[in-house]
Amino acid sequence: MPFTPYHFGPSAFVGLVFKRWLDLPAFVLANVAIDMEVLFCIEKTSGPLSHWNLPHQVFHFHSLLVGGIVGTVFGLAMFPFRSIFEKLMNLLRLAYKPAALKMAVSGLLGAWFHVAIDSIYHWDVQMFWPNKSARPLWNLLSRPQIISQSQIRDICLAFAVAAVALYIVLLVSSFRANRNNKKSASQPTWPV
Repeated sequence: MPFTPYHFGPSAFVGLVFKRWLDLPAFVLANVAIDMEVLFCIEKTSGPLSHWNLPHQVFHFHSLLVGGIVGTVFGLAMFPFRSIFEKLMNLLRLAYKPAALKMAVSGLLGAWFHVAIDSIYHWDVQMFWPNKSARPLWNLLSRPQIISQSQIRDICLAFAVAAVALYIVLLVSSFRANRNNKKSASQPTWPV
C-alpha cells in the first residue's frame, strides 16, 4: 500500500473474522512491522543519506521468507507485553486469551497478509524472494484492465468500514449474551 494505514482495514476485518484462532493484536500489528523496512528506506532517501536511493526491497521484509521470519519474531516479541494487549482488548470488549504460539503464528500470517496485499499493489515487491522475477499476484491482478491501484485503495477502505461494522455486530451480540446470562442467573430456580 502507499501508506501503512491502508493495511488496517483488511487486517482488522480478517483478524475479527478469525479472532477465535488468531491473536488479533499480533496479526494486525505484524502488518505494520513489515513496513518498518519502507520507513527506513524513506528516511534514508530523504534524510542525510539521500544518495542511497533505496528501492522497496532492501531487507526483503516484503517477501514470504524474510517477512515470515520478521512476523514470527514480532509475534513472539509481543508475548511479554500480553498484559497490555489484554487490557486493550478488554477495553474494546473483545475476548482475548494470549498464547506465545498463537501470537507467533498470528505474526507470521499477518506479515504474509501484508506481503500479499503489497505484491498486488507494488511492482517491486518480490514475494518469492530470492526468486526475484516471480511476481504472480502483480502479473495476475495489477494490470490496469483488471484492477487499478486506486481500486485496491478503495477495497482496503471498504474493508475498514466492514471491520468497524463487524466490530459493532460483535459488541451488540456480546452485550445481548451478557444481558441474557444476567437475566437467567437472577431468576429463582424452584426445587423439583
